[in-house]
Amino acid sequence: MNLANNNIYTVSRLNAEVRLLLENEMGIVWLVGEISNLTMATSGHWYFTLKDRQAQVKCAMFKGNNMRVAFKPANGNQVLVRARLSLYEPRGDYQIIVESMQPEGDGLLQQQFEKLKMQLSAEGLFAASLKKPLPEQPKRVGVITSSTGAALHDILHVLKRRDPSLPVVIYPTQVQGKDASIQIAQAIGRANSRNECDVLIVGRGGGSLEDLWCFNEEIVARTIAASTIPIVSAVGHEVDVTIADFVADARAPTPSAAAELVSCDTSVRDQQLLQRTDRLAHAFSRHLSRSQEWLTRLQHRLAMQHPKTQLQQQSQQFDELERRLHQSMRYTLQTEAQRLDRTTQKLERYSPANQIPGQKAQLGYVEQRLIEAMRRQLRQQQHALALQMETLDAVSPLATLARGYSITRNDKGEVIRSASSLKSGDQIRSTFGDGEIQSTVN
Repeated sequence: MNLANNNIYTVSRLNAEVRLLLENEMGIVWLVGEISNLTMATSGHWYFTLKDRQAQVKCAMFKGNNMRVAFKPANGNQVLVRARLSLYEPRGDYQIIVESMQPEGDGLLQQQFEKLKMQLSAEGLFAASLKKPLPEQPKRVGVITSSTGAALHDILHVLKRRDPSLPVVIYPTQVQGKDASIQIAQAIGRANSRNECDVLIVGRGGGSLEDLWCFNEEIVARTIAASTIPIVSAVGHEVDVTIADFVADARAPTPSAAAELVSCDTSVRDQQLLQRTDRLAHAFSRHLSRSQEWLTRLQHRLAMQHPKTQLQQQSQQFDELERRLHQSMRYTLQTEAQRLDRTTQKLERYSPANQIPGQKAQLGYVEQRLIEAMRRQLRQQQHALALQMETLDAVSPLATLARGYSITRNDKGEVIRSASSLKSGDQIRSTFGDGEIQSTVN
């Protein structure tokens, strides 16, 4: 069976391509679940499991992201996370890389807020071209809010101070609770059908995200967008932002500011400047929001191809190796401690103090045998040396010389074997048994 080389995968290549497939195809996901098996590594990274009743998934949240988490997570917490799918290549484990985390309740509302905001923005409901200009000198102002709330009191107080002659029509409605969004939409529709006001203020005082949620409902947003009467959104405090703010023709940071915005006083020019500045800020806010969304998408695309992903994988692998090293060290220490205990017990059983007397006796016996063996070896060596000296003396040239022979050498030290090798005047040296003489040849 023949296979092309490009169809044969290594395990490393397979895991790498699966990781890229998960990260590129799935993109960003939102998950709700319960935290379990939470580990905060010494590197600063978090590892945990996110589960519900039927399933679970492994998660990693790296140091740069978890530093922005506003609460300290613990096992059992229900959370909403924003994450991207990935694969831990060394083990082939499917996991998610968490980029943000928040408690489940606030998180779900925030997620719904972002989803509706993106949907309406894509439909063009936030477009500046759709914004209707506010009347410079309105003849009648409509206020859609709670009849018992502080917001209505603040609006009426400002309008009376700035333009006491300006008529005000109040459309009372709930501004909090399950039915509030429907009542707000109905009040806007009623004001449009009567067509008795030049501008509408829709809003309420401050509160939590849940308290202000009726102004983030789709029905309210679409009703505001469909209104033929210009609408000023005045929900909460300056830091509170709702979907109604984006759809309305103008946004005021507070109900009092909305009353300032729609009313005229002696400084009409300042009022116009304030209105235009607010519209410019609102347009800039929308533009900044879209730019931030685009930047987030670009950053995500860059992250897919950035070495940071590999570094995070390696960092996670390092944390795992560190954990395994600690486990191995603990096991080794326990094993060595057990072996040391066994050795100590064995040494106590075979203590040298119990064996010294017998070893001393055996040592004395061995020492005596060694001395006797050394003496025998010495006598044998002396006898062998005497025999070798006799043999050497028998063949020694000195013994030959002692019998009357001599050895003659030339001035180079060479032995003279024939008289014919000499000539007159040569210096020679003759060695006898008891000395040497030097001669000249004549």
